[in-house]
Amino acid sequence: MISTAYAAETAGGAAAHGAFYDSPTFWVAISFAIFVVLLAKPVWKFATSALDKKIDEIEASIEEATKLREEAQDLLAGYKRKIADAEKEAEDIVGQARDEAQLLKNRMTTDLEASLERREKLAMDRIAQAENDATAEVRAMTADVALAATRQLLIDNAKDAKADELIDGAIKELPEKLN
Repeated sequence: MISTAYAAETAGGAAAHGAFYDSPTFWVAISFAIFVVLLAKPVWKFATSALDKKIDEIEASIEEATKLREEAQDLLAGYKRKIADAEKEAEDIVGQARDEAQLLKNRMTTDLEASLERREKLAMDRIAQAENDATAEVRAMTADVALAATRQLLIDNAKDAKADELIDGAIKELPEKLN
């Protein structure tokens, strides 16, 4: 009912009142527009300053990320160089160890050959000495046997003075014949 009465009054009242600026709706709309205009500038400044701060923070983060990325790339390149240098050094060490092992092998082979030659020469010298000793022993034994046989023969064949003379002569000649 109120709405019907109000609608009837406004329909008839608009013609009766006359001008649009007499309407309270108009003034509410005007005051709302003024309110919006007055608040728009500070709200706009607040919103733009907040956005500018956020943009500055994002730019700072991007710059920091870029710097960190560059530092990481520099570190990566440095570590790659260090790894390459370490690999080259390891290869050099392995090559040097191989060379030293080959030299050591050659030296040990030469030393072993020289040692074997010395031992062979020593063995040959011992064999020659043993041959000389055996020959001397056989000569001495032969001389002893010959002397004993000669003595026995002279004892059997020669008597008294003649036997003594022959034995003395043989004994005197014996050292000359043995050497």
